[in-house]
Amino acid sequence: MILIIGGAYQGKLDYAKAAFSLAPEDIFTCTGTEIDLSKPCVNALEEFCYACIQQEMDPIAYVQEHREDWQNSILICNDLSSGVVPIDPVQRQWRHVSGRLCQYLAGQARQV
Repeated sequence: MILIIGGAYQGKLDYAKAAFSLAPEDIFTCTGTEIDLSKPCVNALEEFCYACIQQEMDPIAYVQEHREDWQNSILICNDLSSGVVPIDPVQRQWRHVSGRLCQYLAGQARQV
């Protein structure tokens, strides 16, 4: 697995498209608690984390349970760790869980 992480609007998806010759149909962009791991590239993992928090799901456990499914994937996530810590507890939890997920994935990745 390859993990691409960085700030918003820094060209992560464009980089992945160019570096790995990805076509639009090769990319799944997260908008909820489901991930289409049949696609070679999964974009916006932070949105998956947010949807999981809203549904009281553990995104790290989900990713761990589906470990075999994403071993050859390119995973892209926005880094949410910069800036002012949000007052809203859900936003704080989102930041925390997204960071923990990226830590886990970075430890499993062959390239970050």
